[in-house]
Amino acid sequence: MKRLANSLLAASLLAAPATAQDLSDEAAYAADSFGQCATCHVIADDSGEVMYGKRGKVGPNLHCVIGRTAGTYDGFRYGKSMEEAGEAGLVWDAENLVTYLQDPKAYLAEFLDDPRARSKMTFKVRADKGEGKSEEEVAAAFAALLAETCAN
Repeated sequence: MKRLANSLLAASLLAAPATAQDLSDEAAYAADSFGQCATCHVIADDSGEVMYGKRGKVGPNLHCVIGRTAGTYDGFRYGKSMEEAGEAGLVWDAENLVTYLQDPKAYLAEFLDDPRARSKMTFKVRADKGEGKSEEEVAAAFAALLAETCAN
């Protein structure tokens, strides 16, 4: 029985990198950096299997967020501005996610044409000077991860 358990553990450890190998370099960078998002978010597939993160409940599950109308993840309580953005037609795509991740409050204020608009997400992506990546490049990497994890 112990051998079977060890074999299953070894197989699962060997299988994990295969998923990472399926990612583009940009998305793999974001996967390695997902810890900064994992405090609040998780990427868990429809079966509930966590792909990235822990079981973050502060923010919505980000699996297949690209193509989703803003403020509509079932079971998550969004702020008023995010719900209004969804009602006004905001559907997440890579381009608008890159802008949103750099400054969520400013993005919603501009999208809604309301300087009082607020986002419950106060985190802004930061440049990664060690990797030579700008804020925009880091945000684009996270958008790539979100797109590619949904496609897999």
